[in-house]
Amino acid sequence: MDNKQKKRILIFLVVPVLALFLFLAEDTLIRIISLSLLIIYVAFIIFLRDSIKFTGPYIARPNIEPDVNESYKPETDLDESFEIISKNKEVEIITSDNYVPEQRHAKTTLKPPDLKERFEEIANESLPEGIGHDGQFTFALEKILTVIKEAYHAHTAIFFWYNRKTEKLGVERYVSNTNEIEKRKFDLENDILSNIIKKGEPELLTDISPAAEADVIRYYTASQNIRSFVGVPLFYDKQLIAVIAIDSKLGDNFGIETIYELGRFVRVITMIIAIFEEKYSDSISQQRLKGLLNFIEPDKKFETEEDLVSAIQNSVGYLLQWDAFAFVYFHPVTNKFTTFKILNKTSLKYAGEGLDIELNGTLVGKSIITGIPIKIDDTSKGEYVRFSKVESVSFDGSFLAIPVVYNGQNYGVLCFESLKKNVYTNEDVQFMKNAMNIVSFIIYSYSTQSLLKSFLALDIETRTLNAETFKERLTSDLYKAAQLKIPGSLALIRIDDFIEQESLFDGNPFPKVLASITDTLIEEMNPFNILGRLSEKVFGVYFFNANNKDVYLWSEKLRVKIARKPIAVVSKQTTYTVSIGVASANGKMNADELIYNADLALKKAVEKGGNSVRNVN
Repeated sequence: MDNKQKKRILIFLVVPVLALFLFLAEDTLIRIISLSLLIIYVAFIIFLRDSIKFTGPYIARPNIEPDVNESYKPETDLDESFEIISKNKEVEIITSDNYVPEQRHAKTTLKPPDLKERFEEIANESLPEGIGHDGQFTFALEKILTVIKEAYHAHTAIFFWYNRKTEKLGVERYVSNTNEIEKRKFDLENDILSNIIKKGEPELLTDISPAAEADVIRYYTASQNIRSFVGVPLFYDKQLIAVIAIDSKLGDNFGIETIYELGRFVRVITMIIAIFEEKYSDSISQQRLKGLLNFIEPDKKFETEEDLVSAIQNSVGYLLQWDAFAFVYFHPVTNKFTTFKILNKTSLKYAGEGLDIELNGTLVGKSIITGIPIKIDDTSKGEYVRFSKVESVSFDGSFLAIPVVYNGQNYGVLCFESLKKNVYTNEDVQFMKNAMNIVSFIIYSYSTQSLLKSFLALDIETRTLNAETFKERLTSDLYKAAQLKIPGSLALIRIDDFIEQESLFDGNPFPKVLASITDTLIEEMNPFNILGRLSEKVFGVYFFNANNKDVYLWSEKLRVKIARKPIAVVSKQTTYTVSIGVASANGKMNADELIYNADLALKKAVEKGGNSVRNVN
């Protein structure tokens, strides 16, 4: 018998000994103790039974190394050799061909029926219509703040812009459980946000007392029972430009790790700002280039002041942002600066067109006198007069005046005004100064032509009298005819429309048609006639000492002559027609009245289909 078996017998002998005490002892206390020990002892035996495993004595086998020169054969009781024969020669083995991975089913939660629709609605949320780059950035910022608020179970996640020039913080966007947010500018004081700006470091508060909440956190209009706060600065181009803050009604809700995690969000926002800035710069450059190209495109004509203003109006929309625009133009004939064109996108009062500019005491007058741009970042800080003391303007915001100067001569001023403050930068001013070199040259060319045309009595294209000179000469002859009591008549000759013929040629055939008809009219004139061009397609001929009947016959002959005369355009020939209205000048002293009567007769001829003559007495 080995030692382990002896120990086991001794352990089990304890049980009958305790049982003997239980039956032989007369003292109740001893019996209770014996019973308790017996129960505990038996319990230990049962509990520890499975932990003890009996193993027989291990007999080490000698390490017999067979001789390499002899074949080793295992010894048997029969001292005979044997051979192991396998029933199945093909061994079963698992390979990559027959391996099937175990299917482990992950625990899933019940999906709501509208899961896909709600996810797609959130993931594919479209940008609001009609927003610019600022609106797009605000849209993206709001989504980031929503993620921050929900990730940290915050009461409010808020983003502030910091204006280094004014040293003020402004709320840009927030996501909060309350609407009691101060939507105003905050001066730098001794609160937690101001400390972030002054130190340029994150701030963490884990236990804000209710009494100090209003002094520490100033962006609420009422107490919110805020107990935790964390705020981090946002740097861009090595300058502090913004602050991101989150707060909670729970104490010790944030830690140092929250600051590090918010730093990652800050990095994302700075990357978005860089992308938007690059995209905005490219977009602005393209828009400005488009605006200048619209102004100088080859088919642009500047024959009248309206053409000039229309070109400027179509271009300024691409050059700068504005809510109100004014084009102040210098009239070379009247020698005055006036508000020639006013564009107002708002419902607020602004200056009207045709307002004379007061050179002294006004912003535009100062720009005209000095030839220097004027930029006012906040017009609400002073009593600024823009154009004239009699103006009615209710704008407050940014104002920019760019003089149009060429060769030392001021031809006008472009005025831009925005309801936002600090909108226009020095870069904008420099760009507009360079752009005005092109605009000023075009205005200079037009003004010079207008001034020269004012001294001309002839129409440049036809070399007949222009409308103004024709009326002057007509008025003079009417007075002569009245004094001499002799008759007179006026014929208005209009070139009929030729839309069908125009499609036959490459280009506009009107210049050749105009030249041919003008030559025919000049051939039919005598020294007593006055020939002038009243509009693009209308000529006027006054017959001194000729009655209405004679002029009517002359008009019929002219109509037939023109209709029968072929006109060569490019490689083809065709004919064109005219309509003529005749009015008697007997007893009339007013040139406009006579032209009006002849025009009535002309309209009757045109209404008939053209190529006809009508007269009125």
